[in-house]
Amino acid sequence: MEKRILLTECSDDMGLIAKITNCCFNHHLNVIRQDQFASDEDHKFFMRSVLEGDFFYADRFLADVKSVLPEGAKVRLADNHRRRLCILVTKESHCLGEILMKTFSGALNADIVGVAGNYPDLSELARKFNVPFTLVSHEGITREEQEKRMMEVIDRLDCDYVILAKYMRILSPEFVNHYPLGKLINIHHSFLPAFIGAKPYQQAFDRGVKIIGATAHFVTNNLDEGPIIEQDVIKVNHRYDPKSLAKAGHDVEQMVLMRAISKVLDDKVFIHGNKTVVF
Repeated sequence: MEKRILLTECSDDMGLIAKITNCCFNHHLNVIRQDQFASDEDHKFFMRSVLEGDFFYADRFLADVKSVLPEGAKVRLADNHRRRLCILVTKESHCLGEILMKTFSGALNADIVGVAGNYPDLSELARKFNVPFTLVSHEGITREEQEKRMMEVIDRLDCDYVILAKYMRILSPEFVNHYPLGKLINIHHSFLPAFIGAKPYQQAFDRGVKIIGATAHFVTNNLDEGPIIEQDVIKVNHRYDPKSLAKAGHDVEQMVLMRAISKVLDDKVFIHGNKTVVF
């Protein structure tokens, strides 16, 4: 018996769950788990169904499901094949290190096919895990040329997702638009929408905050404003200076990024406008 995940997105309507599960029954597919959400805002319906059975006629099954749904419905079957990840970095090691460890231990259903950075600082860390590192320096060239070289590296790796693991470069619209929405995942070192942009821990210190957090989101052309996948916070107090705030924040950043990557790899995330539905 094989397991696959049916992902459904369409306009909301009466009886959708019954129609979809009836198609599963007709194709002798057992529903192991099902999560659904209907948005009152724009009357959109989302459903994630874990199915078990024989998927030899998967195309026919998908056609049958689509035939009972409203016009314009999106349906697909996802399997649990290992995804290919490309990691972009600058100098900070904590997020890259966590991804390397989780992949090495088997906790992530993915392979890191390459790490690329605009500084060489993390090359040795990548190589300790037998992951190739490519230096794409920004020094002495224009941003356009540096981004062009970085895109060439990413495209050559043929990855499913690009993870910006503390890649401290603002991406141009040309770079972002080169990839489909949902392929670029960023970790931002604050609880968005607070403290957008650079030096968030200095901003947090200046405001005397009592919590700090991190946000993992899909990348769009609006700086740090893409659809949010995962967030979390920890408590701090007046004894924290910018340096100790940053140290504490690193733990939150790597935890939030790992949870976000895991949910994306498990096909639990739907992009809904500039928001997400996460099961």
